[in-house]
Amino acid sequence: MPQPIVQAENIHGTAILIGERGILITGASGSGKTTLALALIGHCRQHGLFSRLIGDDRLLAADHAGRLVCKVPTTIAGLAEVPGFGPRPLSFEPGGVIDLHVRLVPASEMVRFQEDASEPVAGLLVPRIDLAERNVSVALLAMTARLSIAPFL
Repeated sequence: MPQPIVQAENIHGTAILIGERGILITGASGSGKTTLALALIGHCRQHGLFSRLIGDDRLLAADHAGRLVCKVPTTIAGLAEVPGFGPRPLSFEPGGVIDLHVRLVPASEMVRFQEDASEPVAGLLVPRIDLAERNVSVALLAMTARLSIAPFL
């Protein structure tokens, strides 16, 4: 029997691939989604890990066999918005399975030690961590620790 057609949900966020893991970064406009994504991609490339943008700013998210898949709309494929310069071309993958949702929140909403959390995205529960918005150095450190990437091997 054929699978039913699933309508993708258009969400505001940035998605990247790090190795075999997909990461969805969400937050308010100007919270640092793109900056964190580009910092993670650059850090991973320096350490010999595969890292690539899926999409920046807008994503199409859907349930595919119980896994969250995010795809980039064709109109913005391969573009990342660089503050002060606008969209710039970047190597990308057209889509990927998302394993972790990073939510950028105001620093006042952060807790020092987070408990395991999940949040529905396009109807699927996805593990989630919160990081302080507009603080890429701390967020990069937290992400490398969470993903066991150098220096946290």
